[in-house]
Amino acid sequence: MTVLIKGANLAGAGRSDLLLRDGVIAETGSLSTPRARAGEQVEVIDADGLVALPGLVDLHTHLREPGREDAETVLTGSQAAAVGGFTAILAMANTTPVTDTAEAAEHVLALGRRAGLVDVQPVGAVTKELGGAELAELGLMARSAARVRVFSDDGRCVHDAQIMRRALEYVRAFGGVISQHAQEPRLADGRACCHEGELSGRLGLPGWPGVAEEVVVARDVMLARHTSSRVHIAHVSTAGSVEVIRWAKAQGIDVTAEVTPHHLLLTTDLLTGYDPVYKVNPPLRPAEDVEVLRAALADGTIDAVATDHAPHARHDKEHAFAEAAFGMVGLETALSVVSDVMVRSGRMDWRDVARVMSQAPARIAGLGEHGRPLAPGEPATLTLVDPERPVTVDANASMSLSRNNPWHGRSFTGAVDTTILRGTPTVRKGALL
Repeated sequence: MTVLIKGANLAGAGRSDLLLRDGVIAETGSLSTPRARAGEQVEVIDADGLVALPGLVDLHTHLREPGREDAETVLTGSQAAAVGGFTAILAMANTTPVTDTAEAAEHVLALGRRAGLVDVQPVGAVTKELGGAELAELGLMARSAARVRVFSDDGRCVHDAQIMRRALEYVRAFGGVISQHAQEPRLADGRACCHEGELSGRLGLPGWPGVAEEVVVARDVMLARHTSSRVHIAHVSTAGSVEVIRWAKAQGIDVTAEVTPHHLLLTTDLLTGYDPVYKVNPPLRPAEDVEVLRAALADGTIDAVATDHAPHARHDKEHAFAEAAFGMVGLETALSVVSDVMVRSGRMDWRDVARVMSQAPARIAGLGEHGRPLAPGEPATLTLVDPERPVTVDANASMSLSRNNPWHGRSFTGAVDTTILRGTPTVRKGALL
């Protein structure tokens, strides 16, 4: 298939046409419609007013399959990702069974290839069954067909310092990275569900203090320095964590970090209504933390935006707040939130969006075919965004099987128009093909 994109704004760097042929960008510049080869279909996309970005990459997606196909499957999660402008997603390991073996990782990879809408890259567990006591098959997963490079017990912290040290040492040999869910369990146990402060006391909800995140971040950047290895901090949520990460980078420590769209916009005061849709781990934080997170994303201290897309069936989420499952869906809305919060506010431009939602995530994950420049010879994997299109979120129209959507009824400006994976459009005019 050949696609001619006419008049796109290349990530804020000026207008250009792009000719996509045989899965790569064949030409750029001012181009005329090519003559179709025998049996070839040529599609012309009018991209006047649209911004072209390298395909978006999500470092942090929960697809639930295998084990909880009532909440999400690899297919439905892939559909939601494509509609959200993503061309690659990293599938977290907390499935049933856990992705802690080469066979389990290859199974997730195969499910993603069968869906065929985005590249689904398995994340391997750090410890067996996420138990925190014994390392999983890190080397076997890395050498498998899935080529796992990111390992995480997300949902649980690798809280044992010796286990974390050994994991960092192990993955260094093949260029892997440990993605840490930073939560010291003795400071914030499994019941903790509200930022610790006056509000948690008034609401009677177990407190989750920011320091429970920050002490693990501090420990792990020091372990990364000691082992000369790579650590990635998942869903950073506090100003204190940003301070530690900024210091570590200044010391030359190999640390990267991500922030979620919901931590860039939503604040802990939303919990006053006890609506379980706002229950997430780590919890929503006060406005002063949110402001620091925005500044850190803009200045590069935080490397990437990651959705932490966490779908849940109604019977797991629709409970009293303290008993409800943690998590929010976010694949379809991430770009719109970033557009509104970061671009329209003037904190970032579209080149910055390409950096934090495509280039940096692809580099961290080791996905060499993603996050590439929009230039001749590069993979034809890209996303077209309408920066002026208004969007009102309807949770019931989601591609995801789950409806735990914190954005329902909210309006944003900026939306995905087209998603293209290796030259083949998967989404046009915001709709799945």
